[in-house]
Amino acid sequence: MVPLEWYLLLAFALFAIGVTGVLVRRNVIMVLLSIELILNSANITFVAYSYYLQSITGQIVVFFVLTMAAAEVALGLALVIALYRVRAVMNVDEINLMRW
Repeated sequence: MVPLEWYLLLAFALFAIGVTGVLVRRNVIMVLLSIELILNSANITFVAYSYYLQSITGQIVVFFVLTMAAAEVALGLALVIALYRVRAVMNVDEINLMRW
């Protein structure tokens, strides 16, 4: 049986990689992928505590987080594709206008 601390360390590592990706990367796609890593680290934490506490509440929360992540990816990719078609940029530093 894997101890709870290992799951928490894995979740922390994924969270740290995700936060680093959001702060360091300039490509919009990479920022979206980093946000996914952050959400998955939260999911690992919820599932680990759900298993160790023998409660299904954490797994229900994971279902909602996965749904939110899917919506975030769909909306984010739609915005990125629309932005790329109009301005042909993928760098977050060059995306500074809300009005095209």
